[in-house]
Amino acid sequence: MTQQLEHGPSATKDTRNTAVTEPGSGPFSYRDLARIDEALTLSSKETGLRFTLYLGDLGRDTRATAEDLHSRSGGDPSNTVLLALSPGQRVLEIVTGTAAARRLPDRACALAVLTMTGRLGAGDLTGAIVNGLRQLSDSAGHPSRRRAH
Repeated sequence: MTQQLEHGPSATKDTRNTAVTEPGSGPFSYRDLARIDEALTLSSKETGLRFTLYLGDLGRDTRATAEDLHSRSGGDPSNTVLLALSPGQRVLEIVTGTAAARRLPDRACALAVLTMTGRLGAGDLTGAIVNGLRQLSDSAGHPSRRRAH
């Protein structure tokens, strides 16, 4: 799912392998990083899916770049969900593996994007990520509860 963002912060930062050494040296404070880490961890635990985040430039073909990042994210790509956000390009991509897509159809991803764009428009990058992960997690549900219905 590709979404062009109408509003949002203009700074980009690749946080995949970046350590923040001082508060204010990147787009996130220590508290922001802790909130994002907790949201990623809880989403993965609650759903049994692996949630990953990429924040940075996605190049000319944003979808192809996001799909490549998803395939190289480690683990089992089939059960992985990548949230790829490029604030400078005002683009948000959600890539789901084949098993994850059965639990997170395009409609659920579109609702998460809608949730995130409101926060991004207000300049709340951390809130957008945390709320987007929460929305995706809620939509995917817990695997044992899904089988029971």
